Amino acid sequence: MKVLVTGGCGFIGSALVRQLIRETDVEVVNVDNLTYAATDRSVAEIAGSPRYAFERADIADGPRIRDIFNRHSPDGVIHLAAESHVDRSIDAPGAFVQTNVVGTYTLLACAEKYWRSLSGARHAAFRFVHVSTDEVYGSLGESGQFTEDSPYRPNSPYAATKAASDHLARSWNATYGLPTIVTNASNNYGPYQFPEKLIPRSIIRALRGQPIEVYGRGENIRDWLFVDDHARGLWRVFTHGEVGRTYNFGSQSECKNIALVGMICDALDRERPANAPHSNLVQFVTDRPGHDFRYALDANRACTELGWRPAAALDEGLVKTVRWYIANAGWWEPILNDGYNASRLGLATA
Repeated sequence: MKVLVTGGCGFIGSALVRQLIRETDVEVVNVDNLTYAATDRSVAEIAGSPRYAFERADIADGPRIRDIFNRHSPDGVIHLAAESHVDRSIDAPGAFVQTNVVGTYTLLACAEKYWRSLSGARHAAFRFVHVSTDEVYGSLGESGQFTEDSPYRPNSPYAATKAASDHLARSWNATYGLPTIVTNASNNYGPYQFPEKLIPRSIIRALRGQPIEVYGRGENIRDWLFVDDHARGLWRVFTHGEVGRTYNFGSQSECKNIALVGMICDALDRERPANAPHSNLVQFVTDRPGHDFRYALDANRACTELGWRPAAALDEGLVKTVRWYIANAGWWEPILNDGYNASRLGLATA
């Protein structure tokens, strides 16, 4: 079997690519444009595998994507390529529309044409898994969880473009018959996450003795899913999911942002006691415009239909993550030293 993974040099995509090469016998074609948030260092450990191929390409480039399908002849697609940072989407929404909406449309159109060229068992077995986020559902109050049937109420440009791409994927199944499946996941964390996101940003700033910035009073709540658990879920969807269905992936690990940062500081205190207490670095800053209060996903469908379970508890996963960033400065320091603007985003007007 050969699988085309888009965004395979990004955070979740690279976790999936590494997992597939290490734990299965499938061939992987990694399609990534190596934008600011992606690096081939994230897949360096498996890049020499004879079952791995890399194609640098923009998913919105139709001729290039059609050529990749024709040359590699994959048995399916797991689509993760996306602009994903909410703060950045507030400042520059156009890039999110181009990649998340136009890019997904282009990929779906190319996949459909290629799928129609297949015959027999390969035609019947082809799958297109579209990977999305819980943010498409909007914001929850103090209680309850989003299910796969929850209405879409996106509140940021990022969430709106992902919602649009979800609807495109569903429509390509309903209208054209392309065997698509949609997944929505809660906040991911773990090794190789780009430094603009809350957990790696907090760890790296603490390691550098810089303020750990917390939006508002840190009361916003997220459900945190370890990236390797999510990657296993995506592969279960690809191999066992029902065409036309949506599957939510959450971990029942809800936590206020301020409590999460406290857990990070506690882990850093144990790993780097000379600089303790790291909590002295916490600094409250102006909140993000339209900051959703709470996300929580009901993952019962994935558990019962796919036999999937998250393995990493939040405290365990955070310790693994902190230790990884301490041990792998050679991965993240080049990002900060090669022109990435690490200053606060998300306060400008569109």
